[in-house]
Amino acid sequence: MLEIISNHAEETEAAAAALAQKLRAGDVLAYFGGLGAGKTTFTRGLARGLSLPDTVSSPTFALVHEYTGGRLSLCHFDMYRIGSEEELYGIGFYDYLSRPETVLAIEWSENISFALDMPHISVTFTALSETGRRIRIEGDDRF
Repeated sequence: MLEIISNHAEETEAAAAALAQKLRAGDVLAYFGGLGAGKTTFTRGLARGLSLPDTVSSPTFALVHEYTGGRLSLCHFDMYRIGSEEELYGIGFYDYLSRPETVLAIEWSENISFALDMPHISVTFTALSETGRRIRIEGDDRF
């Protein structure tokens, strides 16, 4: 387990950029934490650490954003409105799992716990203050 204390968004992004160096194709990052906890900020840092050229934004309305052109591709999901296996199939979630050279970052993983039976890295965000966050990363021996 790895635990990071971040005092502001820039520290969250920097921590995620450093973590991105440890990621491998096929990694699934399951984010847990409330609204405004820093999930999209963390994903911006991951994208930077993967040398992705695009600007990361929340996939709230699109459900998934894809970023390519870096060391690995990144698919960023928002599962806030997803509540069933059928809805996951409908957005093509399972197809993304088999994409080569891709990492998945999944916001609101609480809502799809029924589908997280695959190996994954749990990233839990806890607000400590208006800008402070505890980020706990649990997965395999890289963390």
